[in-house]
Amino acid sequence: MVETGIPRLDKFLGDGIPAGKSMVYFNHPGVEGDVFGMQTLYHNLSKDISCVYITSSSNPGLMKDYFTEFGWSIRKFEDKLTIIDAYSSLVGDLSDEKYIVSDPENIENMNEIIIQVMKDVPKKSVIMVGSLSTIMDLCGEEKTLEAIKLWNKMTLMYDHVIIYNFTAWPYSKSTIHAIKDKIFNSVITVGGIAERVIFGQYFGVLKADWADHKAQSMLFRVLRPGGIKIYIPKILVTGPFDAGKSTFVHSLSTRAISVDRLGTTIALDHGHIDHKGFSADIFGTPGQERFDPIIKMISGEALGIFLVVDSTAPKDFVRAKQMLEITKGYGLPYVIIANKQDIPGAMSVDDIRSQFNIPEDVPIIPVIATESKGVFEAFELLVEKITGGA
Repeated sequence: MVETGIPRLDKFLGDGIPAGKSMVYFNHPGVEGDVFGMQTLYHNLSKDISCVYITSSSNPGLMKDYFTEFGWSIRKFEDKLTIIDAYSSLVGDLSDEKYIVSDPENIENMNEIIIQVMKDVPKKSVIMVGSLSTIMDLCGEEKTLEAIKLWNKMTLMYDHVIIYNFTAWPYSKSTIHAIKDKIFNSVITVGGIAERVIFGQYFGVLKADWADHKAQSMLFRVLRPGGIKIYIPKILVTGPFDAGKSTFVHSLSTRAISVDRLGTTIALDHGHIDHKGFSADIFGTPGQERFDPIIKMISGEALGIFLVVDSTAPKDFVRAKQMLEITKGYGLPYVIIANKQDIPGAMSVDDIRSQFNIPEDVPIIPVIATESKGVFEAFELLVEKITGGA
C-alpha cells in the first residue's frame, strides 16, 4: 500500500493506495489543494520509494523551490525522483531533465513520454501528475480524458500508483462527471467552507473502490513549514477552581496566553498545539461559579472537552461534574485529566472513576501538568474520540 502522508486520509483509505490504482485530488478553486499531491510525493520519497513528478505549470527549478516553502527538500532525493518536464518547451526554455515533453500541447507527445517513463522506472513507483488541469487546458478536455484512461491502464500493468492534482475550473459537466465518477479508482475532494470568502478548508473521500469507507471529512490547515494538518478549531479545557487548567493548557500548547488577576485566571486561557499531524486551538475556562454563564457561552462549537480535576481534592468532584453539564460535555467526546498525581495522597485512576461514577469508556489520564507528563497522551486520546478513531 502506498501512503498519502496525509493525517487520517490513509486510514480513510484502508491504510493507503494499492499498487495499480489511480487517485485524484479533486480540488475546488480557491483552496490549497496542490499541497496534497506535494505532501504525498515527499512522503513517499522520504520512505525511499521511487517517484515520478510531471510538472506542467512551472519549470522544474521553481517546482522544487515551492516544495521548500513547506520544509520539504526534494533535491536530496534526486536518485529516487524522476521529473517529466512538460513546461519548459512551452515557453521556449532549455531543460536539464532527462525526460522532456517537446510539445506540451500535443497529447500524443505527452503520452509517449509518460508511458516510456512508466516502463523505465522500478515497479510500484508513485507517479504524480502535478496539474492535470493545466494539461487539460493545453490539450483539450476530451483528449486528456482519453489519455488518463491510457495512463491508468499502464499504471495497472506496471504495478505503479498514479495520483493526479486536479482543480475543478468551469469544465464541461461531462468532464467533471467523468473525473468524479468514472475514470479513477479513488476521488478525494478538497474544498472550502465559505460564504463570500473561504474561512475553512476540508477534505473527504468521495470514492475508493478498494476500501469500505464511511462518508467522513476533516478540516485542515496548511502550515509553512509543515504542510497539511488536521484542524480542530475548538477544544475546551474546564474544571473546578485550582485544578490546574491553566498549567495544563500551557503544558500542552506551543503558544498560550492567560488573563490573570492576582495569580488566578479570571477570563480564559487560549492555547494552540501542533502535534502528530494535528493542529488545534484550546480554550480554558475559569473555575469559579460566578463565571458559569461565560463557561456556557464559550463552550459553544467545541468539538471535545478536557475535564481537569485535582486528584487530591475529591470534594471538588461534584463541581467538576456540574461544569461538565454546563458545557454540555456529556454530548461531546471528553477526557478526564487526573492532575497533580505527584502530590502525596493523590487518588488513583480507579478510585477517581469509582468516586466520580464515570463510565468505563471515558478515559481518565493520570497527569502531572507542571512536568507535562501525560498531557500529550491525553491529547492523542481526545483526538481519537473527536475524529471517531478514523
